[in-house]
Amino acid sequence: MKIIAGVDEVGRGSLIGPVYAAAVILNKSINKKSLKDSKKISKNQREKFSKIIKKNSTWSIGIASVKEIEKLNILNASLLAMKRAIKKLKKKPSLVLVDGNKLPKLQNYKLKYIIKGDQKIPSISAASIIAKVSRDKFITKLSKKFKKYAWESNFGYGTKEHLNALKKFGPTKYHRKTFSPIHKM
Repeated sequence: MKIIAGVDEVGRGSLIGPVYAAAVILNKSINKKSLKDSKKISKNQREKFSKIIKKNSTWSIGIASVKEIEKLNILNASLLAMKRAIKKLKKKPSLVLVDGNKLPKLQNYKLKYIIKGDQKIPSISAASIIAKVSRDKFITKLSKKFKKYAWESNFGYGTKEHLNALKKFGPTKYHRKTFSPIHKM
């Protein structure tokens, strides 16, 4: 029997924090038609789906830190997070479907990228949901220490509110110093 894993990452465009990736092997019991790209469903739906997916699947999370993002660049850090997620799965998949147009370097795994995979492949959609919910929880927790930046609502993305706070208070240790406009500060 073929074991297929879907992989996706979140947080690439954020100005703060780590990039998260999830790898998911869906069980047959999951209603695959209800799974969608995490960006296309509400926060409440994502949290509900995340619980269902976690309960009825084999899944794992991989993370690349801010230091790794700054050292490797965001693309390579995203691929590193994906690699970590894949390697942490409790079952080895016979095929790994990766959202995007690049693959993590991983020996002894059969990998295939799928452009817009989070919109086409249920296991990638599931990975997108789990990664987003996991990262959002981390950023929401972090926002309690850094209330001035409103991360609980912008999740570190470059909203007007976040950029104004950055100008007023400067970057934190969680900001990605190599990202614009932070590298100019």
